[in-house]
Amino acid sequence: MIPLNLTHVLIGLLASASIADAEPTVGAYDFFVCANLNRNYVIGSKIITTNGIYQRNVAGAWQHLGYNDGGISALAFDPRDRNVIYTSALNGLWRTLDGGQHWRLCNEWDMTESRDVAVDPNAPDHVYLALPDGIAVSTDRAQTLVRRENGLPVRGKYTQVVQVDRTRAGRVFAGCELGIYLTDDGAQRWRPVLSTKEMVFDIQQSPHDPRIWLAATQSAGAWRSRDEGVTWQRLPAMPGNHALYNITFDFTNAQRLAVGSWGLGVWTSEDGGQSWTPRNDGLPAPQRVWRVGVDPEGRLYASVFGETLYVSSDFGRKWQADALAGSTVNKFLILPKQAK
Repeated sequence: MIPLNLTHVLIGLLASASIADAEPTVGAYDFFVCANLNRNYVIGSKIITTNGIYQRNVAGAWQHLGYNDGGISALAFDPRDRNVIYTSALNGLWRTLDGGQHWRLCNEWDMTESRDVAVDPNAPDHVYLALPDGIAVSTDRAQTLVRRENGLPVRGKYTQVVQVDRTRAGRVFAGCELGIYLTDDGAQRWRPVLSTKEMVFDIQQSPHDPRIWLAATQSAGAWRSRDEGVTWQRLPAMPGNHALYNITFDFTNAQRLAVGSWGLGVWTSEDGGQSWTPRNDGLPAPQRVWRVGVDPEGRLYASVFGETLYVSSDFGRKWQADALAGSTVNKFLILPKQAK
């Protein structure tokens, strides 16, 4: 374990409470991103960059929170205690117990380059870490981490994303190099529920209906499940000839979905995924979109690789440059506001 004292203190962060099954209320959520602002930076450069977690404040500006690290890929919160926060980064899993004043590296040398982190809202001591060579799990708030890969393929278990089903403890999805894997027992045993030939980049549970899940892949298009992730059907109107880096729901409108793609840019659906339309008017060419996200008011964001963060108030019909110039956003995260 390696302690890290910080000059930047995480304040006002939220517990990762499970989202209610009812229609989300506009304004009831806060908006975070994990952003790398290292454009034009090289080793030895005198350019000063600030990377890591940003939160959009009430004035609409982005406020940096926590430590400066360009390798943060995701963050997660303990729903019982807003001061307990986890980040996945190049050197592994970091945790703070005091709102960001001090951090500790929780993994050993063989669990680095982590891609994603998730906390089970119904078993908050359980933390899941996606790794290039599998999955690590903690049952004690990351005091210890062990590999739990029974059922994952011997080759092809590179895990890009882990998502916990908010309705049941121990039910977790993993997006791997050869498909989507599901566990119902806290990663004691995994089983395949969707097979692919290349990477699954993203898996998301609907904030409106927990039975509905979406997935984005490198070369097999976008997929949807209506039965809690047990079976999956490809969305035929969404092209599969380019990598789809992520897929997201609009918290304010159950019919609105968006995909970020390297080569296709931003594609949106306003009929629940039945039809899709490219929405790149105002985005720089080529359309190399790293991630898309929707904020609590329904504004659509696109992180364009090597450029900046763009925002659209009409779900992609028109775009304009936002803040975080030179950023690459690795994660968009909406969390319920802290209870007063």
